[in-house]
Amino acid sequence: MKLGKVLIVGGGIAGMSAAILLREQGTHVDLVEMDPEWRVYGAGITLSGPTLRAFQRVGVIDSIMAEGWCADGLDILSVTGQPLGSIPTPRIGRPDVPGAGGILRPVLARILRERTLTAGVAVRCGTSFSILDLAGPGAAVEFLDGRREHYDLVVGADGLHSKVRQTLFPGAPAPAYTGQVSWRAVVPRPESVARAFMMMGPGIKAGVNPISRHEMYLFVTEASESADFLPEADLPTRLREVLRPFGGVVGEIRDGLNEHSRIVYRPFFAMLAPAPWYRRSALIIGDAAHATTPHLASGAGIGVEDAVVLAEEIQKASTLEGALQSFMSRRFARCKAVVENSLRLGDLERSREEAAHGQLMRDSMQMLLAPV
Repeated sequence: MKLGKVLIVGGGIAGMSAAILLREQGTHVDLVEMDPEWRVYGAGITLSGPTLRAFQRVGVIDSIMAEGWCADGLDILSVTGQPLGSIPTPRIGRPDVPGAGGILRPVLARILRERTLTAGVAVRCGTSFSILDLAGPGAAVEFLDGRREHYDLVVGADGLHSKVRQTLFPGAPAPAYTGQVSWRAVVPRPESVARAFMMMGPGIKAGVNPISRHEMYLFVTEASESADFLPEADLPTRLREVLRPFGGVVGEIRDGLNEHSRIVYRPFFAMLAPAPWYRRSALIIGDAAHATTPHLASGAGIGVEDAVVLAEEIQKASTLEGALQSFMSRRFARCKAVVENSLRLGDLERSREEAAHGQLMRDSMQMLLAPV
């Protein structure tokens, strides 16, 4: 089946990936992004092997490898920086693509934006829909600027607080705070750090991941009763306190933090929409359907997988209903496992059950290697 016209709501990682892949099939794709400047916030992002496999299908893997950093394996260190073991990350895409990696989130967004525009997607920023009418065939959409268009399919990729999800499923669960917060900081990469490592401290997890030839990012997860954001001016001092127990490279990063450090602080929220994620000719994907925490480094990855599977099922099916049913049969259980296992890993970190945490991490990573 070939769709004539599709609307993507949301210009993030999942939305751009879906737009690129549907354009490859000859579909006219409109993408609307509410931010007038199409900006992306954040520091580094970890790319698992399955995520790299999905980006290979989107056609951006070579740019990611050129501008990010890819390597095999994940090291586990003690709080003082002594080696304790490692977790393998098999190569499951092209033989020359390592099993893990990292990249600056704004750099990844730029790569996808360039690919989106080159593919011929019609992008409009600073607007969204005001009315989504699914009463007739397809979807009648009215935009905030008064324009009206008709689409064969509307894809909501508009994130955690999705307007499309609220419109389609007003009774869907709201995103819930998970009891943990994260810290991110981009810092220079010494030559000694050639791949990611993780350190388990007293109720705190810390680690680093290279994101380019010259930079890496620090990631820290800690328990917090409050989901409140902290004043930006307080971030360096507060992060130094959080990292007090750590030695090795993380201790060196801590000692170098100052008012010029690029630090990002945010609480974790998660949400899994009940199946199905579609109604008539509208569908939600990515964080709009299954927002998760970063414990498995798979939040962005399963959003890209959504885009890959959606494009595949549309191409194979004879009807849109059949395509969306097949999409759900391939996506729900996998995404549910990522959300639930990530939340469980957070619980185990807070309760300091390191053996159970390690086993669930290994089991989950093995599960994610399976074909999608």
